Amino acid sequence: MTHSAARTGTALAGLAGALLLAGCSGAADAEAPADSGADTAGSAGYADGTYTAEGSYQTPETVETVTVTLTLKDGVVTDVEMTGDPQAPETERFQGQFIDGIAAEVEGRPVDELQVDRVAGSSLTSSGFNQAVEKIKEQAAE
Repeated sequence: MTHSAARTGTALAGLAGALLLAGCSGAADAEAPADSGADTAGSAGYADGTYTAEGSYQTPETVETVTVTLTLKDGVVTDVEMTGDPQAPETERFQGQFIDGIAAEVEGRPVDELQVDRVAGSSLTSSGFNQAVEKIKEQAAE
């Protein structure tokens, strides 16, 4: 009888645990789509469209400026264009390398996650790019 009571107690505890886990699992599944929708709307906190801004950065020789144009859809970069106005010959080379490689780095990524450090060996140009992206985020904020 003691074993029978222990088995019954163990079975009930196991059943309660299974029901508890099933309840947790169901609740998580039920909330997941709602959370995903809320996150998408939150991360999209930017109006769709095309925005342009300038950014500048210091080189050993001078201050350089770049112009960045981003197209956003649901907070994600769908297109990027960038131009520079290099003042020094060395800058012209590095800006060119950066501009050639920036699309591969940012297209398809949420604008909130953009923080470029180095593109195609160019590291100084990223400061101007990141500065322009911050201005674009301000323009696009809803």
